[in-house]
Amino acid sequence: MSSPPVAGLRCRRITEADLPAVAELLSRGFRLRPKPYWLRGLRRQADRPTPEGVPLYGYLLDNGGTPVGAVLLIYSSATWENPPTVRCNLSSWYVEPKYRTFGSMLIATAIKDRSVTYFNVSPAPSTWPIVEAQGFVMYCRGELFALPALTTPVEGAAIRIVTEASQSTGLPENDLLAQHARFGCLSLVVEHRGESHPFIFQKYRVKRLLPTYRLIYCRDTAEFVRFAGNLGRFLLKRGKPLVVLDANGPLPGLVGYYTERRGRKYARGPHVPKLGD
Repeated sequence: MSSPPVAGLRCRRITEADLPAVAELLSRGFRLRPKPYWLRGLRRQADRPTPEGVPLYGYLLDNGGTPVGAVLLIYSSATWENPPTVRCNLSSWYVEPKYRTFGSMLIATAIKDRSVTYFNVSPAPSTWPIVEAQGFVMYCRGELFALPALTTPVEGAAIRIVTEASQSTGLPENDLLAQHARFGCLSLVVEHRGESHPFIFQKYRVKRLLPTYRLIYCRDTAEFVRFAGNLGRFLLKRGKPLVVLDANGPLPGLVGYYTERRGRKYARGPHVPKLGD
């Protein structure tokens, strides 16, 4: 392969004016996702609250005005943590084949802030060695396909749904629960003996066929195991008996199947996320 032209090639932040071209670029790189999918996601990013001074969308490789590579960055402030932390999800990294030599420049620019914890929660297996070479550390090895309804429920535990319009839950995660409800997730609070335990589930299809839920937030997976029977029966009534969750092995107390074929998650920075977050 001949070396690509470098005159005019630069790495810069994605702006609103770039969105159609970036969406077109990503639709070529991820062929199962059409251009409208990327435009919808990018516009959602613009509507989200983000920490001051960070890129709103991410970075692109600009070759004379034409995007030839892009990495999307989804920043957030984990205000419920003490102290609050800044996180960034590296999402949807793609560079046109003849410019792949400069992909490392794109990523180096994206992860240069040492105060931020960067993570990659959906790396394709073929990219695992690349992610590790970039200094990321694996904190989740696989995923567990669980049948929580088969677990004995905790007596006296009550479950309530949090919607975008719900009044304050009184929890540090209140905004997190409401925002994810707005995006179509199922935000729940389990109340037991005067304590409240938040959980967020995302609609998910196993092999694009079997509808289920993925657990995308809990304070600790031990809390999910504790209330698995209650949550499992609640979800079963909604027609979804299966829950997929982060794991580093089988979890005692849960009936399910653990695999490491997929589900790896990586982080780089001062505050590595917990499993289930």
